[in-house]
Amino acid sequence: MGLFILRRVGMMILTALCLTYIVFFLTNLYPNLEKLAKTQGNFRMSDEAVASFLEKGGYLQPMPKKYAEWMGLMPSYRHTHEDGSVTGRCIAPGSDPAEAPQFCGILQGYWGFSTISKVPVSQVLQPRLANTGFLMLCVMLVMVPMALLVGVLAGMREGSRLDRTLSTFSITTTATPEYVSGVIFIALFAASSSPINQWLKSSGLIEGKTLFKGSASKAMTEPSFENFTLPVLTIALYGMGYIARMTRASMAEVMTAQYIRTARLKGVSFGKIVMKHALRNALIAPFTVIMLQIPWLLNGVVIVETLFQYKGLGWELVRAAGNNDIEMLLGISVVSVVVVLVTQLISDIGYVYLNPRISVT
Repeated sequence: MGLFILRRVGMMILTALCLTYIVFFLTNLYPNLEKLAKTQGNFRMSDEAVASFLEKGGYLQPMPKKYAEWMGLMPSYRHTHEDGSVTGRCIAPGSDPAEAPQFCGILQGYWGFSTISKVPVSQVLQPRLANTGFLMLCVMLVMVPMALLVGVLAGMREGSRLDRTLSTFSITTTATPEYVSGVIFIALFAASSSPINQWLKSSGLIEGKTLFKGSASKAMTEPSFENFTLPVLTIALYGMGYIARMTRASMAEVMTAQYIRTARLKGVSFGKIVMKHALRNALIAPFTVIMLQIPWLLNGVVIVETLFQYKGLGWELVRAAGNNDIEMLLGISVVSVVVVLVTQLISDIGYVYLNPRISVT
């Protein structure tokens, strides 16, 4: 197991370097750098002024060298101006260049400076990541039990009316993207003019104008049933369909196994067969699918957080992309790559423990 984990970690590091370099290369293409220069300077800057700005910032260096500096593997670029002042990535404004460190990259814990927020990237990412983490936790707590319940109930009796009904529900939720279901939920439950809210209000079941809030901006500090239900439900419904279908297929396969038939012939009750014999083996395959939903949630929250104005990692990604905040985009890419790779490692290790038929050398 130890050698298996070491190989996986080595592959993770290599994959992380490749993925971050691709993102670094795309974000540092000259059109993006030109837009950055005009954003920080003047949109009417001439080509010579843009080139001068980029040269002073070290943006015109070879791509591998810039990437190594950003990672903290090489000394950072410094530019000496005509007045003798020195600027660079590691030199804070107003500080002594002689006392500034030579290396300041991801490996040293420096993620860059946000050109939009005007603060270090790490200060922006920490609360955003915490907000997204809380949202993902709530989604998993709702999505996983619902998906497993639907999948197990559908797979217990393959071909029955219950199986067809639940399978149709799973396919429908999977086929409906978040930006569609989110808008539908807002129109039905967060609009005061919707028939549902008008009926609830006239019946005295709700005190306010709507059952739920269409904005989750207050949920970052004070999450409640009103302002946090729709974002969680929007993401959970889309993900639970896929998990439920995988669970249903695995459960249906297990229920036709020979040892299940033997248990039935021995007179074991159907409930005991499902709970003691079939369920554990049926959950081996869905475990990997559940773990792989975590990286997918990072993509799903981009739409949902923007739609409901929930300021998490996805909301910040859209904001950084719209304003060409290169350092922020790179910081978010590092977080996303780490989350995906660590989740895959946990999934592989967990699958080995759940399935004793797999031998690891």
